Amino acid sequence: MKVFSEQNALKTHLLEHKKQGLAIGFVPTMGALHKGHLSLVKMALKHNDVVVVSIFVNPTQFNNAEDLKKYPRTLETDVDLLKTVSNKVLVYAPSVDDIYEGKTEAQDFDFGGIENEMEGQFRHGHFDGVGTVVKRLFEIVTPHNAYFGEKDFQQLQIIKKLVKIEKLPVNVVGCAILRESDGLAMSSRNTRLKPEYRKAAPFIYKTLKTAKQKFGTKSAKQVALWVERQFAANKLLKLEYFTIADSETLKSIERKSVKKKYRAFIAVYADDVRLIDNIALN
Repeated sequence: MKVFSEQNALKTHLLEHKKQGLAIGFVPTMGALHKGHLSLVKMALKHNDVVVVSIFVNPTQFNNAEDLKKYPRTLETDVDLLKTVSNKVLVYAPSVDDIYEGKTEAQDFDFGGIENEMEGQFRHGHFDGVGTVVKRLFEIVTPHNAYFGEKDFQQLQIIKKLVKIEKLPVNVVGCAILRESDGLAMSSRNTRLKPEYRKAAPFIYKTLKTAKQKFGTKSAKQVALWVERQFAANKLLKLEYFTIADSETLKSIERKSVKKKYRAFIAVYADDVRLIDNIALN
């Protein structure tokens, strides 16, 4: 398996593939890989001739310095895990300088307001950081197709907007959330959960599933109040937000319309570990 730490070496290698007219798939990650990431890689391998996986903990998307410091960095283990899927995957594991070339700061973006909803309200500047690094990675890898998980549904919508705004020739593909057997959405952060919090965490998805059922007969406000009560009674999990939003605009809704698609979004603290999840409601 080839591992590149410098963008110029990766570009040179990919140029040969491009000359042959081969389709390039791309899976950007921050490492600490799990089966959820592997499902994206498998999807990319299925639909492309060459697949690049980036492993880079991006400093510009962390509004919490402590969170950045604690984020797991497990490159050797990540590479071994990727080998279980395919030895042909190309890994790009750059330094901060290789990505940002001495200018480690986020670009300002206008994503039409979706950057200010949900995560944007609690993680100021987060999506500017995401947009900045994804744009840089797209420029370096120049993939035909890029794959992102729906667990970060808001991020997925942001990246689709980014491609339109910057006129980038990339097809962005959203992939279904992969879950543990108990329903917890797979996340690199799960490895940081203490045993009692890991045991409690599936309550998040269980609550989302019941909220989906209730949404069939109750208003968005009634469902939100019910969710808040469930977490108020939970001694280990602290609700940061729950909202029901339009799947396109990501704006919280007051009234339902049969013509629109909705999702429920949630962020929860399990001790000091922040977990997010979402579910399609119709």
